[in-house]
Amino acid sequence: NMSPTQWDFPAELCCRPMAFVALTGLDVTYNAVHRAIWDAFCVNRRADRVPISFKVLPGDHEYPKCRTKRTSYEWYIPKGILKTGWMNKHLNLVPALVVVFYELDWDEAQWKEKQSECATKVEIVRQTLQGRNTKVAVVLIQKKTPLPPVSIGEDVIASERAAALCNACDLSGKSLFVLPHTDHLVGYIIRLENAFYEHAQTYYYTEIRRVKSHKEFLNKTTHQLLFVRHQFKIAFFSELKQDTQNALKNYRAAYNLVHELRAHETNILEIKTMAGFINYKICRLCFQHNTPLDAIAQFRKHIDLCKKKIGSAELAFEHAAWMSKQFQAFGDLFDEEQAAYYAQERKQLAILLCSHESSVAYPSPDPLETPTGVLDFYGQRPWRQGILSFDLSDPEKEKAGILALQLKEREVPHSELIIALLSNAVAQFKKYKCPRMKSHLMVQMGEEYYHAKDYTKALKLLDYVMCDYRSERWWTLLTSILTTALKCSYLMAQVKDYITYSLELLGRALASTLKDDQKSRIEKNLIKVLMNESPDPEPDTDPTAVKTAQKLWADRISLAGSNVFTIEVQDYIPFVQCKARFQSPSFHVDAPVELHVYLKPDCPHPIRFSKLCINFNNQEYNQYCVVEEAYQSNNILEQSTQGTLCLVPGKTRKFSFKFVAKTEDVGKKIEITAVDLILDSDTGRCVVLNWRGGGGDAASSQEALQATRSFRRRPKLPESEVDWESIAIQASTMVISRVPKMSVQLRHEPPALTNEMYCLVVTVKSLEDTVAKDVWLTAGLKPGQDANLTQTTHVTLNGTEICDDSHPALLPDIPIGDLQPGEKVEKPLYVRCGTVGTRIFLVHVAYAVNTVVEDQEVVCKCHKDEVITIETVVPFDVTVKFITTKFEHLDRVYAEIPFLLMIDILSASPWALTILTSQLKLAPSMVAVDQVDSQVEKVILQTGESASECFCLQCPPVPDGQNGVASGLYIISWKRSSAAESAPLVNTVITLPHVIVETIPLHVHADLPSFGRVRESLPVKYNLQNKTSLVQDVEISVEPSDAFMFSGLKQIRLRILPGTEQEMLYNFYPLMAGYQQLPSLSINLLRFPNFSSQLLRRFLPTRIFVKPQGRQPDEASIEAA
Repeated sequence: NMSPTQWDFPAELCCRPMAFVALTGLDVTYNAVHRAIWDAFCVNRRADRVPISFKVLPGDHEYPKCRTKRTSYEWYIPKGILKTGWMNKHLNLVPALVVVFYELDWDEAQWKEKQSECATKVEIVRQTLQGRNTKVAVVLIQKKTPLPPVSIGEDVIASERAAALCNACDLSGKSLFVLPHTDHLVGYIIRLENAFYEHAQTYYYTEIRRVKSHKEFLNKTTHQLLFVRHQFKIAFFSELKQDTQNALKNYRAAYNLVHELRAHETNILEIKTMAGFINYKICRLCFQHNTPLDAIAQFRKHIDLCKKKIGSAELAFEHAAWMSKQFQAFGDLFDEEQAAYYAQERKQLAILLCSHESSVAYPSPDPLETPTGVLDFYGQRPWRQGILSFDLSDPEKEKAGILALQLKEREVPHSELIIALLSNAVAQFKKYKCPRMKSHLMVQMGEEYYHAKDYTKALKLLDYVMCDYRSERWWTLLTSILTTALKCSYLMAQVKDYITYSLELLGRALASTLKDDQKSRIEKNLIKVLMNESPDPEPDTDPTAVKTAQKLWADRISLAGSNVFTIEVQDYIPFVQCKARFQSPSFHVDAPVELHVYLKPDCPHPIRFSKLCINFNNQEYNQYCVVEEAYQSNNILEQSTQGTLCLVPGKTRKFSFKFVAKTEDVGKKIEITAVDLILDSDTGRCVVLNWRGGGGDAASSQEALQATRSFRRRPKLPESEVDWESIAIQASTMVISRVPKMSVQLRHEPPALTNEMYCLVVTVKSLEDTVAKDVWLTAGLKPGQDANLTQTTHVTLNGTEICDDSHPALLPDIPIGDLQPGEKVEKPLYVRCGTVGTRIFLVHVAYAVNTVVEDQEVVCKCHKDEVITIETVVPFDVTVKFITTKFEHLDRVYAEIPFLLMIDILSASPWALTILTSQLKLAPSMVAVDQVDSQVEKVILQTGESASECFCLQCPPVPDGQNGVASGLYIISWKRSSAAESAPLVNTVITLPHVIVETIPLHVHADLPSFGRVRESLPVKYNLQNKTSLVQDVEISVEPSDAFMFSGLKQIRLRILPGTEQEMLYNFYPLMAGYQQLPSLSINLLRFPNFSSQLLRRFLPTRIFVKPQGRQPDEASIEAA
């Protein structure tokens, strides 16, 4: 049966071989239990279950008869390599195992009858399988769950009856199974099928052994075909046994044996067919084993070995079909696109070999008919099956057969086959990201659709691909695709497509690839279409298709309808190029906007357009940029080149436009959104070439790139001509405000000091020739800086008082009024900066002025910005220290013991500062011991100078547990020494540091004169005060000093009651003059053993100045003096 699918591989070759097991004794239609058992075998088989193909067959099913076994191969001549039915037979007809299902419980009352009935069923199955090695097994379907094998009183009856049954059926114990029909049915079935699988494995192993045993009887001369056949069978049985490694090994051996066969024109088809089958199996197993490189290597070897084995020249298309199938099959396994190539070759060979006259009749009787309707062996000819002789016994029959094949080939839908294969290949290249291969194949698909007369699909595919070819500039390819596309659009009478492709075929891109006469023909046809006439047919088009097309064109002409065709040029490469450019990237509003549009045609003859118009984002400008020319419709192809819009091939034409921008467009872009060039005739159709933006089409960006990379010298052109390459598109321009004639100056004394009212004097002077109207000033912190700066900057016009936080950082719209030419205005601004840092200040002056542009009076708004950076610094660096009354540093103070607060003020300003006064505001936890009046009133500090103040303070006792207390605030009131009387005072507030306060159990105070004299008595009184609520036991001792003798108690122990004080009197007697160390008092508090007497010593004087002894005044010496 030589159908068009004769090249398809048989299904049994392509499937995964699985062990075939027949189940008998199941009534799946009427018996619910049997149905459940069958479903458990078949429904929802998971991948992890054993690979078995199950079939339910009746108990007396007839299996294929087994031929009598051959004892010798001596006189045997094989008729072919592989019988067409063999694979199917072992996959679906001859089981590896037949299972007999039988309902029988161990405690069955009529056991004997049942046992013999079961044995009969097994015997019938054995009869039908006579001569085969197929295994037989019995499964007893039981209602009861069997006892666990280890239970007490093991089921003796069961084991006895099982043995008897095996005996009666002639089965080994391994072939008898029990299937309890319970809830766990699927679990039992899985265990059963695993056992079946082992039986099947044994069967296929036996079959392999059987085939291998034939080998010793074969000889290489007459049994060449059998070597291949046996090797193939061993491999196939190995696959059924799921031994894919051995299968692969045997298929490889079989493949090599096929190519060792002697080949001749008569048997080449059989050899190639078998080689194809075995190659498919090898590749498939390699992919299954995850070794794709082996598969690719095998496939390449296969193609190399077979591509020259063409066979009969008259049937060469068969070889192409076979090659195509090899690639397609490999492509299904892997991914390839050669299949389509051979399908195309097959089509060409078929056209060559099968184009018989219509008078040639199909031979009768049909040489392709066979008695059974199928071939006995794969790859043989129906009219000479099983004949292995290389000599043709009946040449006439051979001729008739070849003719029949040729006539059949004519009916093959080649284009459909090719398109399907190409489409697979396109999908592959898309998947593996090979865009050029994809495009190449899509072109081929388009061409095939064209041949198949499916012009719509052809056009769709070609159109899709053309985009890539345009942008990548494959001009030769594009020409051939456009030519086919033009034919399609002609045959379908698609007016717009026809116009578009004609425009493109006349364009610069294809200048070198089309001959002039072809271009002239296309141009004439295009004009015909524009004049609303029918174009001439395209060359080499199908005559019947042309007739249909001519009718369609006639209908198009009679149908009134939209005759305006807009072509979006950026997707194509038409025969005229356009570049538009503003003469500058920006224009001042008081100068006209200038714009040039350049056009350059590439068609064969001068051509006259009717209108050129430019569209802008602001439509109001469109009216200023139009060129229109009325002319007679019959002269689109212009002989004279005089007209404004008559374009000459290869010559660049420039059109200049000028218009005044609107004042409301200041700060905006004017963009060219489109350029339209219109080609029409009064009576006919109208074509609008629409360039998006400032021109350019599908190829121009690439061309521009090439021009920039090219080192070609630009040709020297006469003055009037323009070099097209050097023109760059400039599709937008900015309208900017008129240049202001205004001077803005700022006067100030930097840096600014924190919180002062910093004066910034703005001087505005008009340099205009006419009145500057409505002058407004905006001044202050430039927007867009750090938010913290904005919150701490305040601007005002009033400099007599410190402005609060409600004042803005930027003062908008301060009116100045009109300024005459040369007039000047001063405005002082005051800025308060609350934090240090750098701030940028902006002064913006806006005004209007009248001016004339291109004879139009325009009110121009102008503005001038001045920007200034001001640094803010602190006016003073203030340091605060706590010290003892002996001027020693204190890290903490002691309750009720006076200490000193020292404040140093250092000027950090580059300008002289006047401190008017200062003020100490003490916290409740501090008390002044004496007056706290300012000691720095009216002090002037130059840069780097400092002033100091000192206050004597003490802390009242603090509550328990609190040790750090606030000290208060220190405020300096100041202004710049240069500031006016009216300038407000600035208060700088310094928060004094917290201080740690400690309480001492005993206060000691010494009363002594400010100096002593040598050898004169020095009275000293020590005051001891108990500050606790306990009676204090105090030990006092005086440690002597070399510089003094003393009288008084050297060592004493006394008690001081709570809240009382004790006086100790001593007379010190100085022995030496100078700054002398006093005897020191050592105090020990017995109740406070941890208390250090060192601490108390800090409050006692340790030294005193001793004057030398005074001499008695000597009268004589005085007089001498």
